[in-house]
Amino acid sequence: MIIKKAELRCVAVRENQYPPADLPEIAFAGRSNVGKSTLLNYLTNRKKLARVSGSPGKTRTINFYEINDKLRIVDLPGYGYAKTSKSLTQGWGKMMEDYLGSRPNLVAVVQLVDSRHDPTAQDVQMYQYLQYYNLDGIVAATKSDKISRNEKQKNGSRIRRTLGMGADDKLIFISALKKTGGDELSDELERLADEFTAAGSSPRTY
Repeated sequence: MIIKKAELRCVAVRENQYPPADLPEIAFAGRSNVGKSTLLNYLTNRKKLARVSGSPGKTRTINFYEINDKLRIVDLPGYGYAKTSKSLTQGWGKMMEDYLGSRPNLVAVVQLVDSRHDPTAQDVQMYQYLQYYNLDGIVAATKSDKISRNEKQKNGSRIRRTLGMGADDKLIFISALKKTGGDELSDELERLADEFTAAGSSPRTY
């Protein structure tokens, strides 16, 4: 998919602030500082579409980005930052749960993990949560320019095993610095959006 148009549609913290459920949505979830904003800017070829911060845990809202007038990428708050207060973390958790559990036009969730390390317990918990809601199946392993080809193969096997990914689930290694993996991921987003639209935009079943 060639992204010709990408814009921030709205910022929300509760359901009544979401845009209309008139386009398929694919959410991005991951630990704080895993590179969600950097990945969004890379995919859309925009330097400042999503704000990149040097301080983890800065995304405290659900951000809806409209892509080519045919789908939305939804940036969810990062999880797992130790210095975030407990009350804020609980608030973000409820915000994410409300969105993930009830949004009828949510097609899938791309979970980001750091390609250099084994998934954390919170990564595993998130993947299991996505499995429960039939939103799993795509994992983007970021910062892959930091590891060798051999490490990529070994780390990929560990990521799959630790998360409990199925044989058909997609693991895509991404490097925003080297501009690799983006085409494969954007093509997958387009395929999912097209399938949802072709099915008549029928709501998810649980």
